[in-house]
Amino acid sequence: MKDMNEKLDMLVDHIMKNCLWQFNSRGWDRLKQNAGILSQTCEILCGEEPAHETPLDRCYWVDAVILARAYRARFPWIHALSKAELKEIFAALHEKIDHLTVHGSLNTELTVPHY
Repeated sequence: MKDMNEKLDMLVDHIMKNCLWQFNSRGWDRLKQNAGILSQTCEILCGEEPAHETPLDRCYWVDAVILARAYRARFPWIHALSKAELKEIFAALHEKIDHLTVHGSLNTELTVPHY
């Protein structure tokens, strides 16, 4: 069984190579969607039903369903994780994706105040 850092790297790699939602043009949009999609994906994988009452929640929910399906299909080890482990790895995943797509990005367009 792979350790959590190796598993985290696999989850990050999948998003960076396969998920177009990471390319939103504004930093604040990226942070908001990362939070929405990743939290709902975690809820789905934990067997919970995420709230998808607003149009924005529904948008995130669709991406979360697709990501959860991909993770289940590509990474069989995800089925063996407890809810606590899933929440732990998704907290780290959220932090890493925020860093890669916003905080650590060299894309200066993300910080244009009038955009």
